[in-house]
Amino acid sequence: MTTLYLFGSAAPPVFEVAGVIEEAQGRGWDVCLGLTPAAARWLEHDVPELERLTGHPVRSEYKLPGQRDVWPKADVILFAPATFNTINQWALGITSAFVVGVVAEGIGKRIPTVTMPCVNAAYAQHLALDRSVAELRGMGVSVLYGPGGFEPNQPGERRPEGYPWHLALDAVASHTV
Repeated sequence: MTTLYLFGSAAPPVFEVAGVIEEAQGRGWDVCLGLTPAAARWLEHDVPELERLTGHPVRSEYKLPGQRDVWPKADVILFAPATFNTINQWALGITSAFVVGVVAEGIGKRIPTVTMPCVNAAYAQHLALDRSVAELRGMGVSVLYGPGGFEPNQPGERRPEGYPWHLALDAVASHTV
């Protein structure tokens, strides 16, 4: 069975993560859920159900030295939604958040990794975003941003079709064949 690390940061699509987990499980994947600290706060009341659904602890913090890892090793990682802050921290190697540390290290371990940002058009104007996307792509991360991936919406706008989770899961599937 393929082990998928599903990571999310604090953007509205993170509230849909239970359905994404179910879809991933329907594809035959064992899912381990990790969240940025802010996303963990957003979902704190859902964590018991998410742990029941995945069969694994939901993690948002590093384990202590000497503690055993409670997750199986990842075969593939999906980081979605990934906020402006998360994308930039990851590209710069700022690993104060557990999930950012895992994906940064995952590059060196050659774990296939897919990310799909969730940023609005105002953030998309900041030059750091394009630089960070280019940096991650240059390190082998599949970044679903722009045509064929996530395209920024106006601040405060939610698209009627929603966040394109299917694109992210299909990209992960292409790494699990």
